[in-house]
Amino acid sequence: MIKHIVIWRLKKIEGKTKDDSGSKIETEINKLPDLIKEIKALEVGINVNPSERASDVVLVSEFESMEKLKQYQDHPEHLKVVALLQPLTEEVRVVDYEL
Repeated sequence: MIKHIVIWRLKKIEGKTKDDSGSKIETEINKLPDLIKEIKALEVGINVNPSERASDVVLVSEFESMEKLKQYQDHPEHLKVVALLQPLTEEVRVVDYEL
């Protein structure tokens, strides 16, 4: 089993709050389990910690194998979400590990 974690730090966008951007990310990512069968589990969280060190949004998901994770990453629906989210994000960090 592979745990896939993605952490975003959002851009400051004029006319939008980070909560607006975080909600958009949450909405778009939460559509993926119905569209991509390789996803075993998926959870999105929006940060509530006001610390300057904190990031803004996290995705925690699980896949049966690295192969299934790769299929998810290459899936057209995932790529659409990535394209939608790129303009909202300042920094992205990823960690994948075996359970």
